[in-house]
Amino acid sequence: MGVNELGKTGDRLLVVFDGYCGLCNRSVRWLVARDRGDRMRFVESRSEKVTGLLAQYGFDAMAGPGTILVVRGWGGSAERVLTRSGAVVALLHELPRPWPQVSTALGLVPRAVRDLGYALVARWRYQIWGRLESCSLPGAEERRRFL
Repeated sequence: MGVNELGKTGDRLLVVFDGYCGLCNRSVRWLVARDRGDRMRFVESRSEKVTGLLAQYGFDAMAGPGTILVVRGWGGSAERVLTRSGAVVALLHELPRPWPQVSTALGLVPRAVRDLGYALVARWRYQIWGRLESCSLPGAEERRRFL
């Protein structure tokens, strides 16, 4: 399924997240509430809409990528996938102040250190924030931001 079939993301970031993870769902709701510039689109990692994208980058669509993915330029020649802390830094950069400054500060931390912190949170995310029985549905007002 191509970008045109899904609706254009344009220059927006495509955020692929684990819809069954309590932390991921809270994070997406947090991002939607702060994305006043309409810079992001969201899709659950087990959605058929991103099966090809996940396979293209070596992720198992049925298991999910095990990390948040942020795709810049989806479907274009300059398509780029960011994972782990790199995805978080990119997302924060797109939000209004003070989040771009937080993004810049995090970007100064060596990626290996950032990714270690990300891995620790990811390892314990289900135990701390829970695992949902089903992917939560966005409200009517938020629905246009989800593919």
